[in-house]
Amino acid sequence: MKCIISPFDNCYKNIAGEEYFMSAFDDDVFFLYINLPSIIIGKNQNAYSEINQEYVSEHDVKVVRRLSGGGAVYHDSGNLNFSFMVKNDDRDIDVVFHDYATPILHALRHLGADASFFGRNDLVIGDKKISG
Repeated sequence: MKCIISPFDNCYKNIAGEEYFMSAFDDDVFFLYINLPSIIIGKNQNAYSEINQEYVSEHDVKVVRRLSGGGAVYHDSGNLNFSFMVKNDDRDIDVVFHDYATPILHALRHLGADASFFGRNDLVIGDKKISG
């Protein structure tokens, strides 16, 4: 697995990086990045129903669509984002997520967080979802 740490805080570059890494490498990729204020929406979401356009415009919050599904999430410089780009080789994606996210779970616990897996593919601290 390759580990790539983005030098950018630009959501457009970082989300585009995810797409690029999926096609550029035969290895699985673990990608870490931090974005300035931005809203990242899933591939099937209606952006206008997910965002407050007036607030986004007034506060220069960027909006970008990712290739994967799921809900809208807010990024800013206070959070570290991670992505796994995994080749489609018939591995069960839930097992892959669990296997790859386990080191993150252990790191959070080492830092003192009450982190655990919940549901199919969520990481939580206490009862708050932080990833998945």
